[in-house]
Amino acid sequence: MTGWLTEAVPRGRVAAFRTLVYLFVAADLVIFTPWVRSRVDVPGDLYRPLLIGRLLPLPTPTPTLVAVIFWVLLLLALLAATGRAPRLLGWAVFALYFEWMIVAMSYGKVDHDRFGLLVALAVLPTAGRARHGDPTRTEAGGWALRVTQIAVICTYFLAAWAKFRFGGLDWATGSVLARAIIRRGTDLADLIAQVPHLLIVAQFGILAFELLSPLVFVLPARWRLAAVGFFYSFHLVTIATITISFAPHLVAMTSFLPLERVRPVVWARRLHTRRRSPARDPDGETAARTPDGETTPLAGADPAPEPATGGAAAVPRESHA
Repeated sequence: MTGWLTEAVPRGRVAAFRTLVYLFVAADLVIFTPWVRSRVDVPGDLYRPLLIGRLLPLPTPTPTLVAVIFWVLLLLALLAATGRAPRLLGWAVFALYFEWMIVAMSYGKVDHDRFGLLVALAVLPTAGRARHGDPTRTEAGGWALRVTQIAVICTYFLAAWAKFRFGGLDWATGSVLARAIIRRGTDLADLIAQVPHLLIVAQFGILAFELLSPLVFVLPARWRLAAVGFFYSFHLVTIATITISFAPHLVAMTSFLPLERVRPVVWARRLHTRRRSPARDPDGETAARTPDGETTPLAGADPAPEPATGGAAAVPRESHA
């Protein structure tokens, strides 16, 4: 069990995952949850902190407090995305984002798509330093990714448990998806809803998918990636039909992927190099670069003129005393 939890992964994968997570935190502040800043405009009596907010305890948010958290967290998240000071910046980002989420979810609505991302932020500081493209394997980084993967799967499995806990089998046989389509459905969802009994079949399928999601850990590597691809397709359909994105969860789920193969900086450099070649020599002739840096004329270019030696090769003269 210990070997499975700490299965070594390339440091490049940890570095890529870290950059993606911290960049998403910055994007989340300005794109997905900027409304948190407006929550503090309501009376403080409406603030009902989550259990963790009552245990610590945390102060009732004020406009000044939330503004400070926003700007400091935005700056630190961007710095953490560079990979510098992974422990110091990592713990700071986790603490501030955790408080940001407590403020966001303490006014009556709690989103469960944040669980995997919060776990990722909590364990990434323990992974230590990692550079993009580094093939060296690390058990500390493997543990961080594995714990994040467990949190992602727990999001699915516990969602099914909650459905049975509060709705029972009626969740699958009721009109859950129909109500969701009425509230926020798209044109595609309206077409699907017209198919008899399809929504009921979809509800049973969702329950089966969530309950069976832990099996992803026992699948061979190739099939595991296929299963994760199915997870993403499920959320793609969810976005296309009832406009629920689960963006933080989708970011955390990249912990299953070989992210070390995704190197946009290297790709950009290669593209830039390709655009620069073929090169031109100082006289304007088109030339290609050889591996040692020399340039040779390309096909179709006029060859350089032969030296005027009367048809004979130039031979160096010996010097006589």
